[in-house]
Amino acid sequence: MDSPVYNCFVDKDKMDAAIQDLGPKELSWTELQELKQLAREGFWAQSHTLRGKVYQRLIRDIPCRTVTPDASVYSDIVGKIVGKHSSSSLPLPEFVDNTQVPSYCLNARGEGAVRKILLCIANQFPDISFCPALPAVVALLLHYSIDEAECFEKACRILACNDPSRKLIDQSFLAFESSCMTFGDLVNKYCQAAHKLMVAVSEDVLQVYSDWQRWLFGELPLNYFARVFDVFLVEGYKVLYRVALAILKFFHKVRAGQPLESDNVKQDIRMFVKDIAKTVSPEKLLEKAFAIRLFSRKEIHLLQMANEKALKQKGITVKQKSVSLSKRQFVHLAVHAENFRSEIVSVKEMRDIWSWVPERFALCQPLLLFSSLQHGYSLTRFFFQCEGHEPTLLLIKTTQKEVCGAYLSTDWSERNKFGGKLSFFGTGECFVFRLQPEVQRYEWVVIKHPELTKPTSFLSSETSTHSPLSHSVPSDPADRLSPFLAARHFNLPSKAESMFMAGGNDCLIIGGGGGQALYIDGDLNRGRTGHCDTFNNQPLCSENFLIAAVEAWGFQDPDIQ
Repeated sequence: MDSPVYNCFVDKDKMDAAIQDLGPKELSWTELQELKQLAREGFWAQSHTLRGKVYQRLIRDIPCRTVTPDASVYSDIVGKIVGKHSSSSLPLPEFVDNTQVPSYCLNARGEGAVRKILLCIANQFPDISFCPALPAVVALLLHYSIDEAECFEKACRILACNDPSRKLIDQSFLAFESSCMTFGDLVNKYCQAAHKLMVAVSEDVLQVYSDWQRWLFGELPLNYFARVFDVFLVEGYKVLYRVALAILKFFHKVRAGQPLESDNVKQDIRMFVKDIAKTVSPEKLLEKAFAIRLFSRKEIHLLQMANEKALKQKGITVKQKSVSLSKRQFVHLAVHAENFRSEIVSVKEMRDIWSWVPERFALCQPLLLFSSLQHGYSLTRFFFQCEGHEPTLLLIKTTQKEVCGAYLSTDWSERNKFGGKLSFFGTGECFVFRLQPEVQRYEWVVIKHPELTKPTSFLSSETSTHSPLSHSVPSDPADRLSPFLAARHFNLPSKAESMFMAGGNDCLIIGGGGGQALYIDGDLNRGRTGHCDTFNNQPLCSENFLIAAVEAWGFQDPDIQ
């Protein structure tokens, strides 16, 4: 078998050791679905020549801006930009944020070529303000390009993709930070054991999750990163979330119960990823990644947009270290021990609850809206105090000292839109929980059982009809995003799986279908709990209970005092 032919930028010995080449294969271009399967199976992973051809074709087919720099542009500008500088001493563009260029299997000439290409990209893309993933992408592509100019053209086409439904690489701090928040939300839902560990060992868990792209674009060895990139070019950004979640699952599996190797979990994860070959093969990593049944691409896009909107509202659009959410000190900043007072939960218990809420609200501080001990045992007063706040947190303490509650995604004022009929509203971000006698959270049943539904096109809320105790979809204000996990985005087998929250003069209900997760009477005196289809939960406390105290908490922006 002939040895593979590498370009002048690749260290042959390193490359032979990193990725075994089994010789050239042919690939007849095929339908996308079959191509996805071939990418996941690694059809071209062990042929250097074929992988180069596949990259060239896949990147050529990316829809791009009308004017996208090509190889000839690179030839024209590289001399002017680099000048007489030694390529190894060239500065990196500011937008890479001091990210080191991973060498993978590049020789010294290759490492210098990456710097030259990055500077030329910065010259042609002045709108890129923050893109720490780009050095790894350029370094990988250089292994499979004929020369610097071809590598430059490939990178430019990835950056210039103009298909709004096909996100590839974050190019601004706003996009990057919202991706980190989105990843944190996904960890919270799909890696709950790992998330619990992160909260326990890190005072700033979002700082840990803000490193997720570095795990892929920098720490993963070449043979792993190339396999991820193979699938990424076919399937898009969602693949990156999948693989990062799989990495965190493996990290938790290996490290759970063991002392951390340092007092910095962020550094420990980096070291774990760098040495991931000791734990799992590339094939097993991808197998784990695709076993995670994530939200649809549309739902993840909605979550990303909601996180971006929250960042914009806080004035965070560029890198501002003094106000960046990555500096928030997570739940310890939000829940201050010295000024938090509750008749139902301790500071530690509230911090546990805060670690479950969506990332865009986790920076907020708890604001007491209603307390039965202060405002009286009246559901009417409860609604009055809560209206205008979204989301809210409901806490209940029974006379048997059991504690349970619910995170409620939607303003209680929505209940007024149904003409006095008791109708359900809310979104799939709602969840119910108990704290005493033991901690347990129950999320929307669709999150853990996506087989119950399949995504559908977004329907106009104006076409929905309201019926008593049915899922109702109030019209959204014109300036509001279509809500993440709104039930109308899904084909559900019945309305029972989307009965999130309802309220009237005589009762408050959380969860429905086959029972109710929580029912509270109009006097805030008695309640009951049982299994419901919406959350697939066990009873949150004694099935019939007397109420000792009720509290409702809002989420206050720390900048608003």
